[in-house]
Amino acid sequence: MIADRVRVEDVETLSDDWYVLKKTTFSFLRADGMWQRQSRETYDRGNGAVILLYDLERRTVVLTRQFRYPAFVNGHDDLLIEAPAGLLDDATAEVRIKAEVEEETGYRAADVREVFDAFMSPGSVTERLHFFVGSYCAADKVAEGGGNADEGEDIERLEPTIDEALEMIADGRIRDGKTIMLLQYAALNLFDVRKDAA
Repeated sequence: MIADRVRVEDVETLSDDWYVLKKTTFSFLRADGMWQRQSRETYDRGNGAVILLYDLERRTVVLTRQFRYPAFVNGHDDLLIEAPAGLLDDATAEVRIKAEVEEETGYRAADVREVFDAFMSPGSVTERLHFFVGSYCAADKVAEGGGNADEGEDIERLEPTIDEALEMIADGRIRDGKTIMLLQYAALNLFDVRKDAA
């Protein structure tokens, strides 16, 4: 167990505004048997979930487009195209992603399944993200979507084909990591794009 190789010595909260930023000093037992003192900052925003809605018959997926300040300040002068996602906020991943996808896109997803989970930026962010896929059709549209304006959300809905979405990755229109992962999963496991291209 890795816990036997970590001795936490000091934890300092640097910020507790939007989320929690902490600085931790600890000693880590290296593979060579030596204890090494280290210091790391961790950003704790809670765990989250993301979903890709797909329609096999029409070969479409549902994505969103919205403003992301961290991407903007790092040179992305456009809205970011993403799969619907959100923080768990003390709910189960499945319950939360169903509520989030309806809030953002207007689609009520009944048939969802988790396909994997991942730490998206483990060098500094504690978040563990649960990845879901779910089928949809036109009848599943029950609301307008657009997100929660009180939380600063102003979300557009996109409905490209899987082939268009993969082209958007290739030409740089889609740059969001979680979205790229789900689209690649869909291409290999849902739409079988490799077979279609052969």
